[in-house]
Amino acid sequence: GQPLEPRRLSLKPVPKPPNMEAFLSEALVKLKKQARGYLAPELCFQAVRAATELPFADGVRKERELFNVLLTSGQAQALQYAFFAERAVQKWTTPHGASWQNASPQPIHKVAVIGLGTMGRGIVTSLVKANIPVVALEQNLEYLNTGRKAVMLLLEREAMKMEQGAQTLDFHNPARLQFTVDFDALRDVDLVIEAVFENMPLKKEIFQKLSRICKPAALLCTNTSALNIDEIASATSRPQQVVGTHFFSPAHVMRLLEIIYGHRTSPTAIATAVQLAKALKKVGVVVGNCFGFVGNRMMFPYIEQAVFLLEEGSRPEAVDQVLEDFGFKIGPFRMSDLAGLDVGWRSRKGQGLTGASVPPGTPARQWHGRRYSPLPDLLCENGRFGQKTGKGWYQYEKAGGRTAKPDPWLHNILTQYRDTHRIKTRFIDQEEILERCLFSLINEGFGILAEGIASGPEHLD
Repeated sequence: GQPLEPRRLSLKPVPKPPNMEAFLSEALVKLKKQARGYLAPELCFQAVRAATELPFADGVRKERELFNVLLTSGQAQALQYAFFAERAVQKWTTPHGASWQNASPQPIHKVAVIGLGTMGRGIVTSLVKANIPVVALEQNLEYLNTGRKAVMLLLEREAMKMEQGAQTLDFHNPARLQFTVDFDALRDVDLVIEAVFENMPLKKEIFQKLSRICKPAALLCTNTSALNIDEIASATSRPQQVVGTHFFSPAHVMRLLEIIYGHRTSPTAIATAVQLAKALKKVGVVVGNCFGFVGNRMMFPYIEQAVFLLEEGSRPEAVDQVLEDFGFKIGPFRMSDLAGLDVGWRSRKGQGLTGASVPPGTPARQWHGRRYSPLPDLLCENGRFGQKTGKGWYQYEKAGGRTAKPDPWLHNILTQYRDTHRIKTRFIDQEEILERCLFSLINEGFGILAEGIASGPEHLD
């Protein structure tokens, strides 16, 4: 029998905590750091702030104004596009007429992962989290034990995260996760993911072995980031079963999975890899076979421009800052340090771009008539491989450290390098940094589309 009016929340006075101003400004700093470049979180913050300062009706009006700003923004359109693009890539096609409509996947009950380096560990973790039984294989006991420790550490971290969401992760059960040095343990698996380092003879040797040991229907996948899928498949008696599954580092975190079909990969093999991506809660994108596929092929010119900017007078921290302020989660140099500089170095040596195989008299900054920068090679020759060694484009508190600090050593090397090659330094503004890095990404994307390596712009994006 009481009147309802006094219970209406909108009519109640808003309590004013004493330290509101300090609290809000602190929250804004945190938010700007977490969501760099994003409009929406900042406008949400403004709406909350308005609720603390204005009467209810004015607060709601303010919220509506902010919402309308977002509704018509370029960012809203881009986010909607990204949402639909992720769904569009599930509808894959190849130039040979295979597609998601006419190919059906094989069931996957058990998977093997070969190699427990950085990538292998992340892949094993992803599979265990997806409840798929895994056999993890290394070449000897020493590597196996190091790998096992690292995997268990990753899984314990993941288990803690999942427990907060009231889920459990069973990874101590040998039926779910088995570590071995014996190839015979792979006889009954449905799918193998090879994740050894980028070395073609080594990969071919492993695939030759796999095609002898694995059951005929088993799918043979390679986590190569750039090598030719057809050449790897040529080492097997079943090239139709070979497919590239390129995970991105760190593999248990990154949602992208590049699925690469070779000249003879069967539609069933592609469909099975797509199904695996779905089971791992990853976005599987089907692309064709070329050097670097799509992800890394677009990265090459992007990082190349970033390095050219250093030659001309910029610094790693300046380039990263511009791209991170624009909205990239991580700039090109911090990203290179995280992934490891030795990976690209090994690849460049293999291509004969650097090292002893370069013919004498070759100008240092030219290769096949194109501009080339030996700066990344110089870092690797000095044992600077990024976070893993505690030094790369930046310095870190220790090997494996995460906090990137500008490195005076690098600044000195840049000065020496410019003097040696008589490069006149100049001031490079933010706009030039952004455009040169971004446009090189975009232009390479157009090249990939033109060659039919990707079947639509959504796949690239």
